[in-house]
Amino acid sequence: MSKIFYELPENEICPVIYTLSLIGQKWKIPILWHLAEDGNLRYGELKKKIFGITNLMLTKSLRELEKDNLISRKDFSEKILHVEYSLTERGKSLIPILKSIDTWGREQMQK
Repeated sequence: MSKIFYELPENEICPVIYTLSLIGQKWKIPILWHLAEDGNLRYGELKKKIFGITNLMLTKSLRELEKDNLISRKDFSEKILHVEYSLTERGKSLIPILKSIDTWGREQMQK
């Protein structure tokens, strides 16, 4: 396993470290999970689904996920302005990984 992290050429980025840099922050996986499960969600809906997240962290995480092209943000200019978030194709490619993490976690919690 150490080959993954330590035996890469000096200028090459480890794929595991790269992936964790995109989704490794505490709140990003729950955001991605809920968008995968529920589809398009508004900011307030995400806030209600993710217990313990602050407005600051939700906003910061959403901006980072959008910057990394894992989610998209769509503004609706109606009487009341609202925003919906959804997974991009790149974000959708993470769904099998998220499901594997969920399965592994459930198995380990039973031990």
